[in-house]
Amino acid sequence: MRHLSTLSVLALSLALAAPAAFAQTAPSADKTQASSPAASDPVVATVNNIKIHLSDIQADAQNLPPQMQKLPADQLLPMLVNQAVDRKALLIAAQKEGLEKDAAVAARMKAAANVQLENAYVQKAVVAAVTDTAVQAYYNQNYAGKPGPEQVEARHILVSTEAEAEAIIKQLNNGADFAKLAEKDSIDPGAKNGGQLGWFSKDEMVPSFADAAFALKTGEYTKTPVHTQFGWHVILCEGHRTAPTPALADVQQEIRQKLADQAVQDTLNKVRGQVKIQVFDADGKPLPQEKPAAASSSSAK
Repeated sequence: MRHLSTLSVLALSLALAAPAAFAQTAPSADKTQASSPAASDPVVATVNNIKIHLSDIQADAQNLPPQMQKLPADQLLPMLVNQAVDRKALLIAAQKEGLEKDAAVAARMKAAANVQLENAYVQKAVVAAVTDTAVQAYYNQNYAGKPGPEQVEARHILVSTEAEAEAIIKQLNNGADFAKLAEKDSIDPGAKNGGQLGWFSKDEMVPSFADAAFALKTGEYTKTPVHTQFGWHVILCEGHRTAPTPALADVQQEIRQKLADQAVQDTLNKVRGQVKIQVFDADGKPLPQEKPAAASSSSAK
């Protein structure tokens, strides 16, 4: 039911920390400088005497989906090492055939290198913007001392058709228990909990569902079915409240993502403002030139 906002893929990947599985293996920057290279960054495999270091595996791990990053080290490390060995063997085979000299392959290699350079430029800006100090400042400005959003506590019954939802409303009108009907008839995964959704703010639900839920008084249920992309809902409101102010720990990842997204956008605005851009239509006719984007603050709401 709850929907996620579309995030910048680049900003999201930059926000990922090194997986916990490698936390004890990966040394800190200070320790790396103090230790010998072999001790701080051991070789985990060789392919034709080409060394694959632990740092290479850690870099690969940071690009994994979050759920895979949670795998134990004894599962994650062998998997990533094998993948690194496969890639190295493929590279050696391709180089033996001289594929890098093929014009089409060379063009793709250059394009891939350019993408890495572009990403490095953006990453530099994101790292500079997403600091502990910036996170604390954003929290102080937007959260500290302020009440949270209005919230509703609700249950719902989700069915496939409008007719099924209307039949459930008739049963409720005749005194049926909402939670028991949810357990029996709802196709939502939360049906076993009596359709309980807990507390949520309006922006955490799809609009039609949120509008219906927030319009109800405590103890009321919807008298007509509510349609969303998930199906047909009957909603019971169990309470209204103003959410408490969240602690920094509860919102810091959200803040980091917002700061990263803003840093990406600010960087794009900056570089576009430094070049001359001309766009053409499908017939090759020039379109009106872009106006420079207005500068935005990294602490924008």
